[in-house]
Amino acid sequence: MTVVLLVLLAALAFEYINGFHDAANAIATVVSTRVLTPRQAIAMAAFFNLLGAFIGVGVAKTIGAGLVDTNVITLTTVLAALIGAIIWNLLTWWLGLPSSSSHALIGGLCGAALATAKGDWSVLKWSIVKSDGSHAGLWPKVVMPMFSSPVIGFFVAAVVMALLYMLLRKATPRLVNSIFGKMQIVSAGVMGLSHGSNDAQKTMGIMALALYTGTKAGVLDNLPSWLGFLRSPEFVIHDWIIISCALTMAAGTAGGGWRIIRTMGHKMVKLQPIHGFAAETSAAAVILGASHFGIPVSTTHVISTAIMGVGTVKRFSAVKWGVVGRIVWAWVLTLPITGMLGYLSVKALHACGVQ
Repeated sequence: MTVVLLVLLAALAFEYINGFHDAANAIATVVSTRVLTPRQAIAMAAFFNLLGAFIGVGVAKTIGAGLVDTNVITLTTVLAALIGAIIWNLLTWWLGLPSSSSHALIGGLCGAALATAKGDWSVLKWSIVKSDGSHAGLWPKVVMPMFSSPVIGFFVAAVVMALLYMLLRKATPRLVNSIFGKMQIVSAGVMGLSHGSNDAQKTMGIMALALYTGTKAGVLDNLPSWLGFLRSPEFVIHDWIIISCALTMAAGTAGGGWRIIRTMGHKMVKLQPIHGFAAETSAAAVILGASHFGIPVSTTHVISTAIMGVGTVKRFSAVKWGVVGRIVWAWVLTLPITGMLGYLSVKALHACGVQ
């Protein structure tokens, strides 16, 4: 029972960190363009992250039951996955790098599952075809979107920006800033909604996996009646899980994340309201589409490349490619490093007597 509580607390801690680590995804552009103050932007992002968390559970099911063999997973596996993801998130937050919390969690889960299976790579679901003909597993749900979603975000944002330039080529800068200063408030809200719809669900899936694993192992058999809601004989995303994750992510977002906000909103590209609107609208469309299909994309990757896309249309040299290079390295290293951290965390927990 102690391990179950540790897993749930670690999951909520990860969700809180995810909230302030990825707060920049939703509000960096609206802060950098000075449409909203940081305090206003964070409050708005927290509210829309909360709403977004209630939009479906497709991503949660993918994370909890679609990437690794649940028959091998133990509560220690889930705890180790969360430890690996939390360590990486805190490190990249400290460095001000907008890395992917999604990939940190997935990498930690895969590494921990591999350690639990004693190096048996078959524990990882690379590619499977479901009864309805749809595809699931790491390749179609994680690896392919990891490369395709940033590219899509870049080009969609670039096209939107180019179209806006053409439509507004005769408008005065003052008029453009006035119009898009208001429109960017809407686009930032939609960005926050899309972030909640994808990122909040990942922790929901982990919590549901932990409760399903604990119930199957008999760990929760002797719970007092008032804790009966923790039993989960089937993999189900319960309402209380959705609510707790939504509130925790909103609280984390309200806590800010200024290091990453500075990188995203100021160091990469100098933005005006029209650029912020184009980047946020494009990124939100890509993320909401992924959430609809249960694909756990990195909101960080999508909004980052959307900002690059609008910056490139503005002027190729407007993008500070040295900063972009640091960000890309963080993206590339996230999965292998968190996989290693998850693997080592299992070994460390076993050495401490946690089975």
